[in-house]
Amino acid sequence: MAVLGIDPGRDKCGLAVVQGRETVIKRVVPRADYLQVAADWVHKFGVQQIVIGDGTGSKQTVAEVRKALPGVPVATVDERFTSEQARKLYWVEHPPRGWRRLLPVSMQVPPEPYDHYVAVILAQRFSGGEG
Repeated sequence: MAVLGIDPGRDKCGLAVVQGRETVIKRVVPRADYLQVAADWVHKFGVQQIVIGDGTGSKQTVAEVRKALPGVPVATVDERFTSEQARKLYWVEHPPRGWRRLLPVSMQVPPEPYDHYVAVILAQRFSGGEG
């Protein structure tokens, strides 16, 4: 089952489509664009479930998504510790280079937004995968 994870933020949102244990696509988008991207991905990837992190702003996001995509079920997922897990996932896919590889990744912050990795974790949590 294809699951769309959304990590809502004030200025940007992380989105990811996960099918089983595989991440199909992930991206960070401006808050103003997330509904259009979500709608495109729902149709393009056959998304059957949308999950949203239950943190700040989730109620508004749930309402917006339900209004924009009424045919797709929406659920909230506990997002505790997702940022830490997302950072680990980021560093697995983008290992530090140069002198940064000498520092433990637990002490480093990714040099770019990683909200889309949070969205992957949320979708995996809902699907029962690791995350």
